[in-house]
Amino acid sequence: MTRLVIGLTGGIGTGKSAVSDRFSALGIVVADADVAARAVVAKGTPQLARIEDYFGAEILLPTGDLDRAQLRSRIFGDVTARRWLEALTHRSIMEMLTKELESAQSPYALLVLSAGTGKSPLIHRSLVVDASKEVQRKRVQSRDGSSLEIINNIIAAQPSRETRIALADDVIENNSTPEALDAKVYALHKTYLELASDG
Repeated sequence: MTRLVIGLTGGIGTGKSAVSDRFSALGIVVADADVAARAVVAKGTPQLARIEDYFGAEILLPTGDLDRAQLRSRIFGDVTARRWLEALTHRSIMEMLTKELESAQSPYALLVLSAGTGKSPLIHRSLVVDASKEVQRKRVQSRDGSSLEIINNIIAAQPSRETRIALADDVIENNSTPEALDAKVYALHKTYLELASDG
């Protein structure tokens, strides 16, 4: 495993993917929990069969794949269902991410976590991507057309901005332009390279 793993987190619509894509373009290995989460419930997996049993056949698309939009609306309106799903998938997701990090050859690696505060036994340092709630809502609506009710439920279910920032080692504020984000990522990249070489 690379000697330095940066835990990247942030609320929905803050721009975690925009940040991780920029680190990836700089040659940094990115292990993404959202990507792993999709893989462990892919068509034909035992986990998807369990999800169908729990929620009913309507949770699947005509192709047999998981209807992720419907699942999201169901679990963020039902705490019990959300916890059941997390318990079902968490171990498989973490095993996949651990393997990715163990094989990473870049000077440091990013572990992108869709929820939580960026604290994990795999992580040495945490980076939070932050944006105002107004910006979060606009981004998610333009990205996937979710209703404000669903977006607000998701934001409410995630750790608050204040909690994440208080626990972070580094913060990228992402309310501005792509060019401003480029500069912020590159500055942190240089910092992380130095930390990795010192390690």
